[in-house]
Amino acid sequence: MNMLDTTHGIAINGQRLWQSLMDLAKIGATPKGGNARLALTALDGQGRDLVVGWMKDAGLDIRVDQVGNIFGRRAGRNNALPPVMTGSHIDTQPTGGKFDGCYGVMAGLEVMRTLNERGVQTEAPLELIIWTNEEGSRFLPVMMGSGVFTGRFTLDTALDARDSEGKSVRDELKAIGYAGTEPVGGPVGAYFEAHIEQGPVLEAEHKTIGAVTGSLGVRWYDVTVTGMEMHAGPTPMSVRKDALVAACELVQVVIRIANDNLPHGRGTVGVLNVHPSSRNVVPGRVDFTVDLRHIDAETLDAMDQRLRESFAAIAQRHRVGLDLRLAQYNKPTPFAPELVDMVRQSAVRRGLPAMDIVTGAGHDAVHMAMVHPTAMIFVPCKDGVSHNEIEDAQPEHLEAGCNVLLDAMLTRAGTAR
Repeated sequence: MNMLDTTHGIAINGQRLWQSLMDLAKIGATPKGGNARLALTALDGQGRDLVVGWMKDAGLDIRVDQVGNIFGRRAGRNNALPPVMTGSHIDTQPTGGKFDGCYGVMAGLEVMRTLNERGVQTEAPLELIIWTNEEGSRFLPVMMGSGVFTGRFTLDTALDARDSEGKSVRDELKAIGYAGTEPVGGPVGAYFEAHIEQGPVLEAEHKTIGAVTGSLGVRWYDVTVTGMEMHAGPTPMSVRKDALVAACELVQVVIRIANDNLPHGRGTVGVLNVHPSSRNVVPGRVDFTVDLRHIDAETLDAMDQRLRESFAAIAQRHRVGLDLRLAQYNKPTPFAPELVDMVRQSAVRRGLPAMDIVTGAGHDAVHMAMVHPTAMIFVPCKDGVSHNEIEDAQPEHLEAGCNVLLDAMLTRAGTAR
């Protein structure tokens, strides 16, 4: 049965999708209309309980693995086939919004509900996933559940991680009742993730659907510039070894490198600490972070080389010490072309304005794409704002993205004859 046969006349219930999002948002609601539901807190446990209850009501068989990932399976005609999966996360930032992550989970649930109501049986089984600790706002590493699932790091690395109070993932999973016993990992036929864009591109381009072709590669650095503290009054400018003056020039290099590699170049200095931070002392040390990103691996390597050469020259000219350390590297990750094309084709068939787009943010889909066929579906968010209590999205956009998810999953899983 072809795509037009399987999806013609099938559409999700947009009002029910919206209401599910609003009901989940009541747990950990913040005064500005957002959410604070940090991973593995009691509030996260309550959110999990609510959504798992909905999954059970939709007839899904629930299992929980050893890192707390939750899987809800809808049987197919041939359950020996690897499942077609969808999902995201429901943990939030401390001042998070109602849609980041949560939309992907609720969209997957709505697909299952719709197929139940229409009596559609898929050839391959379907699975809805709630990943553990995607945000990393309480425990590191980020994207923890999908990272263990795909072998990016070990189960013990995740379970032994501790928050600022010394509480471990292992103990907190037990505390909220989600220390599962199922082994982590398993076969995957495909993975789709619906998500708000978390950026301004779709809204600016008046597009409803973003067919995500892949994720930007990222290089994170920790930088220490060492000069000499001296009295600000008696010390002439010519003899100073001012760590902050050098650091300011280094920061500008980061921005120039990004601007010289548009449209996909990114450069950010997000943290900068000055020592001793006294108004009448020449700064003797500056610590700062650098975040470089690009979609092309060779370009990102060239950006790295330019950064290193420029930093060394500036440090020498200012007569300061320089310690440049690579903190993390994630290579650019393309998504599966055949799955991306399913997203494009669905948008065309449903008459939805769409464009190809890349993701600059980390998602569970990025880990999945390193091992399994993966695609993402973006919908706009108001003013591109995310990780913020005022994060917002239009109900009709969320509905459209969910319909595209429905189409893509049916195409990949096939329908029973």
